[in-house]
Amino acid sequence: MLIALAGAVAISFSPVFYIFSGTNPSTGAFFRMLYALPALALLAYLVRSSDTRSSRTRWMAFGAGLILAPDMLSYHSSMIFIGIGIATLIGNSQVIIVTLASWKLFGEKPNPAILISLPVVVVGLALISGIADSEPYGEDPVKGVIFGMMAAFFYSSFLILFRYSNRELAPSSSVQLDATAGAALGLLVLGLLPLSGYAIEPLDLQPIWPGHGWLIVLALLCQVAGWLAIAHALPRLPAAHVSFAVLLQPVLTLVWGYVILDQDGHSQNQVMGIFLVLSAIIAVTLYGSASSAEAD
Repeated sequence: MLIALAGAVAISFSPVFYIFSGTNPSTGAFFRMLYALPALALLAYLVRSSDTRSSRTRWMAFGAGLILAPDMLSYHSSMIFIGIGIATLIGNSQVIIVTLASWKLFGEKPNPAILISLPVVVVGLALISGIADSEPYGEDPVKGVIFGMMAAFFYSSFLILFRYSNRELAPSSSVQLDATAGAALGLLVLGLLPLSGYAIEPLDLQPIWPGHGWLIVLALLCQVAGWLAIAHALPRLPAAHVSFAVLLQPVLTLVWGYVILDQDGHSQNQVMGIFLVLSAIIAVTLYGSASSAEAD
């Protein structure tokens, strides 16, 4: 449990390090993956004898990483438009999408909590977008919500494929290396595309300091150590402890946004929206676990 909590705390700081880097979303997302690759490659090499996956499942993990690329780009864009706390919260609504997708793909029937949470999230997102406010918080809260929803969708797709790609329970570092390599390649391609018309700045391949120093810290502390700690601990924990560890990260990121970055100018309606989305995520995480459907 301590390992899981340490991993969740480490990951919760990743948006703070990204903001400190001063890089645009394309650049920050790409380099956090690139800087993580050497450490993951070393760890994967050390446990190579335990990695018995077929080439097919390795490529599947790499493909999951390709899906992770637009998630990372959308997530980092959302942070710029609406702040790190709300962007992280919206991205974590993937738990709802994953549960619904698992229902259709794997026959895992969701608890009624998932169905009740959907309209709650919709109302919460509408309030967060600022449509009910004359001067809502955020550079562009509507774009922030849109990018956040895109991040949740792509992250859900990534998790489903990533889960399927590691049915052989290979070492976490090996699977994460494949996915991170796929994400780095995907982000490189996306970063070089002309997406300025979609409010996405191009990838800047010229390192700047101390900005890239913060991205290196992000890569090693969050992308490598944090995720590996969680990947190691969660399969060994009771479901209730898993739920708590998973929920800790977005809650802490909300706190860091207020305490460290002074992102505390949200309107009353936006605060209500945050409360609704967070409540829905908590309800689904704690009470919306799926159970295998019986055969007809």
